[in-house]
Formats: sequence, structure tokens, C-alpha cells
Amino acid sequence: MPVTVKNMLELKGRDVVTVDPDKTVLEVASILNEKKIGAVVITGMEDRISGIFTERDFVRAIALNGVAVLGQAVKTVMTTSVQRGKEDQTADDLMGIMTAGRFRHLPVEKDGKLCGIISIGDVVKARIREVETEAEHIKAYIAG
Repeated sequence: MPVTVKNMLELKGRDVVTVDPDKTVLEVASILNEKKIGAVVITGMEDRISGIFTERDFVRAIALNGVAVLGQAVKTVMTTSVQRGKEDQTADDLMGIMTAGRFRHLPVEKDGKLCGIISIGDVVKARIREVETEAEHIKAYIAG
């Protein structure tokens, strides 16, 4: 049985680091560093996703605008066209979405509200568990 986003979130937890769109780029970069994470979700009213800010967004902002961008609001440089995951999607679904979109973090929504985030590392771990489980089933079948 394929691992779903819901399974992954139940295993890893549903905590998501969110920030206000008016926080400065420097403040958000400090949060990424402090929490040892690669992305934060920018939320608006009622936990609705308004953007995402990742390590790549940070590098792009510095490259295009120089250090002056550090004092700007994160809303000026965040990614606003955010792909969203759903709990019934599988690890394979996410691998396809993340590979096609060339990104490593996918916020998850339920009923239009943020309910978790999945990283490419979470997907890889889930796939490894799936393969290990399949291997155990095959060994048990052969052993008979």
C-alpha cells in the first residue's frame, strides 16, 4: 500500500514554521538558520498560504538585489505561486511534482488551510520505507 502525505505527516508531525509577510528578509533568513530548515511558509489570514520563502529564494534575492534586500519585507521576494499538496497524494505523486517543478518543499493544505509541509527528504524516507517493506514481504513469501 503506497505511503500517502497523510501518513508522512502523521509520522513526522504537522508543525510548520510560518512567518508574517512583513518580516524582513534578514529576520526570515535568521529563522531558517536557527530552525535548521530550508523553507518557511508565509501565511495570511486564517492560516491561508500566501507564499513560501526558501533558501533558493534567499540566494536569488541577494544575487539580484544585493545586501540591501535584507531590510526588505519577505513578501517582496517570496515565491507567490505556491504548489500545494493534499493528504491523499502518494510519495510517488510528490516525487513527480517536486521533480517537475524543481523545488524541495511542498506545503500541504486541507480545506484550504495549511496543515503541514513535506520536504524532498520526507519523500525519500517514505520511499525507502516502502521499498524495505516490499523487500520484507518478498523475503517472507520466498521463505514461505
